Amino acid sequence: MNTPYAITLNIHRYDPEAKRNWIQAYRLEAGGMLRFTDVLRKINQEQDPGLAWTSSCEHAQCGSCSAVVNGKPLLLCELLVQDAVDFFETTSFVLKPLSIAPVLRDLIVDLAQAYERVHQARPYLIDPAGPPAEGDELRIPPKVMDHYVEATRCINCFCCAQACISSHRNFLGPNAMLANIVRLFDPKEQAQTERLDILSASSGLARCHTARACSFVCPKEIDVAHFMARGKEGRFS
Repeated sequence: MNTPYAITLNIHRYDPEAKRNWIQAYRLEAGGMLRFTDVLRKINQEQDPGLAWTSSCEHAQCGSCSAVVNGKPLLLCELLVQDAVDFFETTSFVLKPLSIAPVLRDLIVDLAQAYERVHQARPYLIDPAGPPAEGDELRIPPKVMDHYVEATRCINCFCCAQACISSHRNFLGPNAMLANIVRLFDPKEQAQTERLDILSASSGLARCHTARACSFVCPKEIDVAHFMARGKEGRFS
């Protein structure tokens, strides 16, 4: 039975015109199977059309609805009311925007600025190998392919960067490092030296404290910390 819960959302608000920050409480009844994106939409429709937040696919594939709920960064489209009540053991929730980029309004942050860190990690083939000889192919051993596929599940939701104890201290961030490391598993990439230089730069893996918070919060269940360790050890095969 989808019994409704009487919940309270204490949402951090920001008005860029007035340069004003405040916390606003919204109280409402919500069915246990509603996602938090549904709850925010319900608030827009019934209480406050001015509350600003963002989402796109609402299937945990785009990462645009990331926020911090009771201290944990997560995807609002994945969080069911019933699961939130059970996990946090409360019906009162504090919602904050990510702090990995400037807040534009309420729960919306400047993701374009956040993506600048990912772009610095060169998340594409820098020097792709040419096509193999006719009848041949670029082969990836099965064990390497398993790691490659796991790393490519990253959707750049920035939850790991939010949780990382180093990401606001001149560190490009776990997801940016992952975007670089995944290309070192790719046999088409010939710019190995340039990629290793990115990892060893002052904004690279030396900033990682191996706290493993990145793995704990990843909504795609990627063991991000494992890839950070492989990057430090130079193991890409």
